Parts: sequence; structure tokens; C-alpha cells
Amino acid sequence: MRTRFRVLMLAGLAAGAATLGLAPVLSQTNTQTVARYTMDAGTLSGMAAMSQGGGGMGAVMNMMRGGDQVAHELVLRLGTVRAPANGSPAADHFMPENARLGPSVPLVTPRPAVREAGEPGQIGQTELPRGRLLLFWGCGENAGPGQPVIIDFARLARGEVPPGLYAQGLNLPDDWQVMPSNSTTYGEWPNERADRRLTAQSSLLGAHRVAGNYTPDIAFNLAEDFMPALNPTGAELPGGAVRMRWNHLDKATGYYAWAIGAGRNNRDMVWWTSSTTQAFGGPFADWISPAAARRYVEAGQLLAPGTTECVIPRQVREQAAEGMMTSLYAYGPQADFSYPPRPQNAPSSWRPEWVARVRFRSMAMMIPGMEAMMGMGGAGQDTDAAPQAPQPAALPRCRGGLRGIAERAAGLCQ
Repeated sequence: MRTRFRVLMLAGLAAGAATLGLAPVLSQTNTQTVARYTMDAGTLSGMAAMSQGGGGMGAVMNMMRGGDQVAHELVLRLGTVRAPANGSPAADHFMPENARLGPSVPLVTPRPAVREAGEPGQIGQTELPRGRLLLFWGCGENAGPGQPVIIDFARLARGEVPPGLYAQGLNLPDDWQVMPSNSTTYGEWPNERADRRLTAQSSLLGAHRVAGNYTPDIAFNLAEDFMPALNPTGAELPGGAVRMRWNHLDKATGYYAWAIGAGRNNRDMVWWTSSTTQAFGGPFADWISPAAARRYVEAGQLLAPGTTECVIPRQVREQAAEGMMTSLYAYGPQADFSYPPRPQNAPSSWRPEWVARVRFRSMAMMIPGMEAMMGMGGAGQDTDAAPQAPQPAALPRCRGGLRGIAERAAGLCQ
């Protein structure tokens, strides 16, 4: 019970870091823009592809045979200032045929979440969590001064957050988001009404159209497609550090790596990031614009686009038990659309009826030393080769990011 609670506490910490740290600054185009639409497209490889595909014995057996694991993910969000013209909100995204999702996918307005009563021992109850979180950062064979920063879960549950825990925000007015809280009417996909999934062969190239009873028609032609897969490998160095290497992606604008593992005393959790600063959480498990990536690279929070390796310090490996889960993100290009099209030197009075944004990234997840079993190629692998299709999904999938990893470790999903 304590082990499971410790993992759930870590999940809550990770989720809190993602929302409280480097949350992008919302910048509405202006009050006259009726609709804002975002598409976030990702390529998943290694264990991340298993998660997206639903896991199951088919995926496990494919990995054991050395088969490549590549999958695609897509997150769609529509927000408008309009109420539905008639009845309940209804909107659809009409896809090109090569997306392999059928003619369209529904953008569903989520129902308000119902807060359930907590179980004894959960956060908010009288029993405080036990254990610690050990934070490390930076690439190199040895951890830098002042590491690790140690966070006591019980103190954190009481609201005692150590100063400097979360990544410091940058002023990024272009990083607006679409959310229910900043939209009169909101719709999203994936959702409970549509269980279709992208395949490794899905493509986004071609014509896209969004239509519904609370949005103007949004139409654009996409010339960018999913990024190639990442193929990171990990090798232990003589001193105990772990060198992680990966293949270069031409359109990458920056890289970010993190690792998480259970402490050797069965009470601690260990968390490391590749940032040169103590910057945990923030938007790094999300999609990042090229302009924002340049700023984060300058701030030392992302690795430069030409980087192809990072050494995880030996102290991280010493503190973590075997099976340290490691993730690598490569942030990619962005495509922007609007109606009317944005003039070259748009005046401050320019007011489009709608704006749309498409972002790309590639993400891989692995346990260093187990890449062969995960079906991941080496850093020198030809990334232009056509990926093999993952086995059909058989079981419910875990969500993405740190929270999904923690819930998987707790046995709550696969």
C-alpha cells in the first residue's frame, strides 16, 4: 500500500510540475477571433509506442522478436467564443484519407468532472505520505554542486514547496493554449466517443477541415508530417554513469531527457533531467514551438538541436534501483494558418476569424540496457527506413507523460 501510494504521490507531483512550472503564457489573438484550433502530432518509439498502442501480449511479443515499435499520437483542441447554434455542441475534424482515421473524428465537449470521495490514506486524508524525492539535473559523469535536492513527500503534502523546485517561466506570448477555461465552447479528440487510433503508417499530409455548430469552417492544407522515430541507447560507463545517445533528427529544434526510478531503500524516488538548471516540470512533456525552443536552449533548459548524447551522472544511477525509466523528447516544426491569411506585416488591428496551429515532436521511452528487448535500433540506425507496424492493441492504454509512467508502475494501467 505504501509503495503504491508513493508512486501515486509522484504522479501528482509530476502533474503539478507540468501545470505550475512553465505553463505557457496564454495570448489570445484578440477578442474578435472567433475560433482557435490546435493539432499536436507526435511520433512515439520504444516503450512509449507500447503505451500508445495499448500494450498487451501482442506488443510484448513483437518487442521480444526485436520488432520496431513506432506509433503516432494526435491531440486536437477547438475553442471558440460562440455558443452552439442549435442543440448540444457538435464539431468534426475531416481528415485526409492517409490519416487512416476514417472520414472524420468527432471533437467532443467533455462533461464536467465529478469529484469522488477519497479513499483512506490518499492525499487530503489524515495519513501523510512517506518517502522522499531526490532531484538531479545536468549532463555529465558527475552531478553538479548542490545535488540532489531532497523533497520530503509529507512536507510537500502540507504545502511546503521548496523554493526553485519548478522550472522558471519565460515570456512566450506565442505559446497560447486552447482549454475549456478560456473558451465559451470547447471540443477535443481523443475522447470517449471515438476509439480509433492512428497507425505507424498514418500521415497528416493533405487537406484538413473542421466544421461544427459553434465554429466557423476551418480549412487548411498541411505539408508537414510526423517526425521520424528517435532511437536512443544507453551504455554504462566505467565510473557508473550512463551515456545516452540518439539519432539526429533534421527538423529537431531542441532535445530534453529525463529519467525516473525507485530508490534503493524502497522509500525514495529519483528524478533527473538534462537541463543545466534546476528546472523540473513545465511544458517539456508537451509540444513546444520552434521560437520557444530557441529560448529554452538559450536558457539551458533544452539541449541544442545538434546534440546527440547526454551522460546521466553516476550519482543518479547509484541512488536509483535497476530499471531506471528514461524518456527523450525531440521538439519539431510548427505550421500556422489563419483566415484571412496573415499579412506579411500585419498591423495590430489585424483580426482573423480563426487561427490554427500544428506542432510536431518525437518521443522515445526506454530502460537503459534493455533497448534490444524494446525493439529499438542504435543511434546510427537509418531513420528514413519505413517503420514496422505495431501489433494491434488489446488492452487499455496509459496516459502519456510522467503521470502515465507512475500509474503504470502502480499497476493501474498498461
